[in-house]
Amino acid sequence: MAVHSLTPGADLAYVQARSSDPLPPPSLVRGPIAWLRQNLFSSIPNAILTFAVLGLLLLIIPPTIRFLLIDAVWTGADRAACREDMAGRPVGACWAFVVDRIGYFTYGGYPVESRWRVDLWFAMLAVGIGWMLWLKAPRRDVGAVYFFAIFPVASFVLLTGWQAIGLTPVATAFWGGILVTLVVSIVGIVFSLPFGILLALGRRSKLPLVKLACVVFIEVIRGVPLITVLIMANTMLPLFLPAGVSVDRLLRPLIGVAIFASAYMAEVVRGGLQAVPKGQYEGAMSLGLGYWRMMLFIVLPQALRIVIPGIVNTFIGLFKDTSLVYVIGVFDLMKTIEAARIDPQWAAPTVSNTGYAFAAFFYFVCCFGMSRYSLMVERKLAAGQRR
Repeated sequence: MAVHSLTPGADLAYVQARSSDPLPPPSLVRGPIAWLRQNLFSSIPNAILTFAVLGLLLLIIPPTIRFLLIDAVWTGADRAACREDMAGRPVGACWAFVVDRIGYFTYGGYPVESRWRVDLWFAMLAVGIGWMLWLKAPRRDVGAVYFFAIFPVASFVLLTGWQAIGLTPVATAFWGGILVTLVVSIVGIVFSLPFGILLALGRRSKLPLVKLACVVFIEVIRGVPLITVLIMANTMLPLFLPAGVSVDRLLRPLIGVAIFASAYMAEVVRGGLQAVPKGQYEGAMSLGLGYWRMMLFIVLPQALRIVIPGIVNTFIGLFKDTSLVYVIGVFDLMKTIEAARIDPQWAAPTVSNTGYAFAAFFYFVCCFGMSRYSLMVERKLAAGQRR
């Protein structure tokens, strides 16, 4: 600190010659100990809950790790590898069963010589999803055309077959496993968002008949469980068709899932529309924009940004609910596991639990990925709003 006298007899002026380094915060407000005190032990009730959760984790996690990894059986050709020996050695998860049946879990009864078509479909799906979800991807407009126009047609030709180009037809009755799970979930997700937007706009319409039709559709579908919709689509839909006309066994749950998800998506989008300030509507109309241009360029982008968590939550719920299609005889992943676990070749005590653990891991990876992607998009949009 330097002291300078301005004039003789004048008051002294204190001028700081150089900036001093800021003092570090007290040790009690930073670091891991401070974080623990603030988040886990800030009060007596929080401390009790922390110890209770830690005790519960200690009861669950070690046995789970021991079953899934330490005592697990990784190789073997039949049930003998996953049964206790004469010494009573504990046997954990029978991953040899999963390795042996991974083809069935992935393709179902799809012909072995044609499974390359499913592999190609998986690759095309990965390209389309990556192209659409990568926010900085080049020519995303071309990616949208690919995903919503080219990919569906190519998927139909690849998976069902077309004799004219040398692809042997494969009936949907032979599809199964992860293939069916992804087909049902992707169709439901892709169709539910645009249909849900139209239903939400219709419910807010000033035309009485349009509003009434949308309200009745949404409330009726949301008032029944998905399994009821699937059973209705499987058993009742053919009754409304002319004689001699049948609906593919896989197309029925696809329609049911898309209808069910659209009703829930409509309410999510309607919440976003109601959250958009009224001034946005008035500003768009003052610019001379018509209804559809106002919705497309002004209102809907803001509404969808607001309800991103709700949209992703609906997608995650739909992805998990696709496991219900096994009730109507569709061989999704859960149905193939149910069919494989009762095979006498793999009749061992831990086979069933291992199959369910594999399914849980698959659903967790997919749902966790969707959740993390939505958080990333939210952060990017929030950063854009702050600018």
